[in-house]
Amino acid sequence: MATIFNHPATGCSTRIRPNAAVWLVASALLTASAGCSQFALNAIPVSRVPSQILAGELKDDFEDISPLRLRQDPPEAYLLAPGDVLGFHIYEQAAAVAAAQTSAARQSNVPLLPAVHFSEDGSLPPAVGNPIVVQDNGTIAVPILSPIHVEGLSLVQATEKVRNAYTVDTDTFPDDTQFSLTMIHRRTVRVQVIREESGGKADITKRGTGHIVDLPAYENDVLHALSETGGMPGTDAKNEVLIYRGMFNEAISYDQVLNGICVDNCQDPCFCNEAPLPDPPNLTRIPLRYNPANPPVFSQDQILLHDGDIVIIRSRDEETFLTAGLLGGGEYPLPRDKDLDVLGAIAIAGGPLGNFGTGIGGVGGGARGRGFGGTANRGGGGYCQPSEVIVIRELPCGNQITIKVDLNKALEDRSQRILIKPNDVVMLRYTLTEEIGNVVLNLIQFNYFLNSIGR
Repeated sequence: MATIFNHPATGCSTRIRPNAAVWLVASALLTASAGCSQFALNAIPVSRVPSQILAGELKDDFEDISPLRLRQDPPEAYLLAPGDVLGFHIYEQAAAVAAAQTSAARQSNVPLLPAVHFSEDGSLPPAVGNPIVVQDNGTIAVPILSPIHVEGLSLVQATEKVRNAYTVDTDTFPDDTQFSLTMIHRRTVRVQVIREESGGKADITKRGTGHIVDLPAYENDVLHALSETGGMPGTDAKNEVLIYRGMFNEAISYDQVLNGICVDNCQDPCFCNEAPLPDPPNLTRIPLRYNPANPPVFSQDQILLHDGDIVIIRSRDEETFLTAGLLGGGEYPLPRDKDLDVLGAIAIAGGPLGNFGTGIGGVGGGARGRGFGGTANRGGGGYCQPSEVIVIRELPCGNQITIKVDLNKALEDRSQRILIKPNDVVMLRYTLTEEIGNVVLNLIQFNYFLNSIGR
């Protein structure tokens, strides 16, 4: 004798044999009991979780820092300093020059013409004369005279000082003699730039690059260092620039201080220090995005680079979240410049959000072919979509909290959409009612299939 089952949603009648009915009930109970034991987690509803655990800075509110704050102000005039290479030339009276060239030409058949220098990158105009270097003491050595101090002077001022030294102070040349100082090579600052970024879409296996960069004077700043090594950091890098300056012994001293802090505060979890560790005294952090309510404070001197400085762009390898349950095991990077809530995390992992139908099509084989684990509806192979999310979040000092989110409520109530933080574990699962409903509907479909074959 067969049992007639009337589906409450459709009103359709389905004939179920006794053995199938018994198997249906037994399977539902076994599945439900197994599911309860498998996912027995003491989760706290999101509405009962303290706001301190859920709160955090909203990335959506952040703004990009102005590039003008990463670049030093251009000078009104280039001021000389040690390391500059100048071209020095004396223009004598035309007759004397012509006579000297004629005499030299008669003796060596080579005209006495001044040397002309061209910059390699075309950033400077041609320079004329013999090269002289601004020494460490800020002086230049010119023929006949004692060294002349030119540090802190412009080219025009230095040229006038040299002319006075030759014509007024020593009376070596006539007053109408012309002198010129031109720039052959500007002084540079050598820094190291280390970028822990991938090589881009064309080279995703590459991790990190290093550059030795020579920055000309008045271009020795963060913006020029980034421009010379690939531009602003990509989305797989942190939104900050680290500048290390100082000597080897200073780093050793900081390591000893850091070790003392950890020994005093990190041994006993009950007295764990939740505050972040202090930065080394020789480290400068330059943020590239900031909260307008809390603008960064740093001076122009802090973005200037000097010989031996190390500029580092750190990667965001640790800013990820994990998935489990119906989402499958996986690890996904968090967006750098925008917030990610629980709905976005499920979407990134390819999980289902909401029911794709009413469930009526599941009776009589209408949903045939919707297998479990399908690509289009990962984790949503049943007729009832999973609606419970468990978020396991790390707390300071090694503790953790388990938060329960109802997806159906989260779709309507923004307060239920908690933000995902680094190292969160996002687990999608069915509720007990959804598990039983899926088992019943699948068995009804299977019985319908057997009846259709036996006709």
